[in-house]
Amino acid sequence: MLAFVIRRLVQSVVVMLVVSLIAFVMFRFIGDPVDQMVGLETTLEERAQLREQLGLNDPLPVQFWHFVSKAAQGNLGISYQFKRPVAQMIGERLPATLELSFVSAVFALVAGIPMGVYTALRRESWLSKMFLTVSLVGISLPTFLIGILLIFIFSVNLQWLPSFGRGQVVDLGWWTTGFLTASGLKALILPSITLGLFQMTLIMRLVRSEMLEVLRTDYIKFARARGLKNRAVHFGHALKNTMVPVITITGLQLGSIIAFAIITETVFQWPGMGLLFLQAVQNVDIPIMAAYLLLIAFLFVVINLIVDLLYVVVDPRIRIGGAEA
Repeated sequence: MLAFVIRRLVQSVVVMLVVSLIAFVMFRFIGDPVDQMVGLETTLEERAQLREQLGLNDPLPVQFWHFVSKAAQGNLGISYQFKRPVAQMIGERLPATLELSFVSAVFALVAGIPMGVYTALRRESWLSKMFLTVSLVGISLPTFLIGILLIFIFSVNLQWLPSFGRGQVVDLGWWTTGFLTASGLKALILPSITLGLFQMTLIMRLVRSEMLEVLRTDYIKFARARGLKNRAVHFGHALKNTMVPVITITGLQLGSIIAFAIITETVFQWPGMGLLFLQAVQNVDIPIMAAYLLLIAFLFVVINLIVDLLYVVVDPRIRIGGAEA
């Protein structure tokens, strides 16, 4: 186990270096950072002095080394638009995005797994057909359209829930949360459903297909022949063996929820990292764009490592080295 963790950590470092190189090279061709930081009245001498301060006159390998070393220390540069440290700005926006992503993931799991199990065990029931219809709608409709429809129904017509913003939040030092206020919880409902609906339908269909496949295997037939009750067969044997691919997809989708929360945060004006990244793209704020890419890559690496470790917990037959007992 320790050797596996060390090997994965080394691989993670390599992945982060590759992502850093991609971010560094890609954003070098977007435009001159000096043009984003100064006005028309700036003289050529002042521009040259600023380029020297930013290290833009150094060779590209030296610039890349400075970029990686500063990023490893948490120094992600200064925003061209806001003239503030990027790490500080992301730290202010990170709680909003993580809370929204967490609630969306919980919603997708809590709703998707039971719905998938039910549609697999009760394939001909009207409720199962309704669940499949809902999943088809969740997969087919784009995220921004789902958000607009939810706002139109629950905010405009019924006026039950807020249509934008995060609501009232509580400051817990370096973290801000909306879990401790009524308006914060209400503000979470619509965006979390919008962001988690696609993941919920994906998990539901995956659980259903895996469950149907497992129920046709020989060891399930032997379990029934031993006289085990349906509850023990379905949940003690079938569902447990269904969870390995579900964990894989859930881990990847959790990273996707965080990475692609941009649309949801834009529709609901949610003050998270996605909205900050979109503003950075509109204003060609390269430090924010590069920092966002590095942070998302880091989250994917951490989530994939956790998913690999959870395999052994869910199914002890799986061994880290790839062999089975």
